[in-house]
Amino acid sequence: MKKTAKDIDSAPLLREKSRLMSSSEIERTLVRLAHEIVEKNNGTDGLILVGIHRRGVPLAKRLAKLLETIEHKPIDVGTLDISFYRDDLSTRGPRPVVNPGALGFDVTGRDVVLVDDVLYTGRTVRAALDALIDHGRPKRVQLLALIDRGHRELPIEATFVGRAIQTADREIIEVKLDEIDDNEQVLLMERLDG
Repeated sequence: MKKTAKDIDSAPLLREKSRLMSSSEIERTLVRLAHEIVEKNNGTDGLILVGIHRRGVPLAKRLAKLLETIEHKPIDVGTLDISFYRDDLSTRGPRPVVNPGALGFDVTGRDVVLVDDVLYTGRTVRAALDALIDHGRPKRVQLLALIDRGHRELPIEATFVGRAIQTADREIIEVKLDEIDDNEQVLLMERLDG
């Protein structure tokens, strides 16, 4: 998507404070999380991974490959675009893009692991749950977040957490993945504007 002058003007001014995870640290964390998923679910029978658009999708695909290596069974992976389900659409622009999408399989009666890159206020996860229920009624939904940065506005907790990092309100976590950013790392950024 091409950025307009308005997008660039409204983008927050950020400076890098520190690198929280390197590429190899992300990979090791995903391996650990895959083993935790297998342990908590007594295997992968009936399990599906659903990546929350945008960076949750490549994370879910990577986890599926790791789970397949561990359990020697294929894992269904879906993509969930939650833009239509957000409750903060008025702050995201006058005309949100609606992409209802399809998971490609039925979630009814299955164990779902929702995968996201950063857990912050809980609003993304709430929207993802609304979108997921439109695709059926899962037996159970678990949440996996690569980074949990606290500051919850809703009572949502991740079942699987790569790393918990307490942040200040002025700080932002940027997850960069090769599949989207041609770069692989997790950065702690600080907002410079008011």
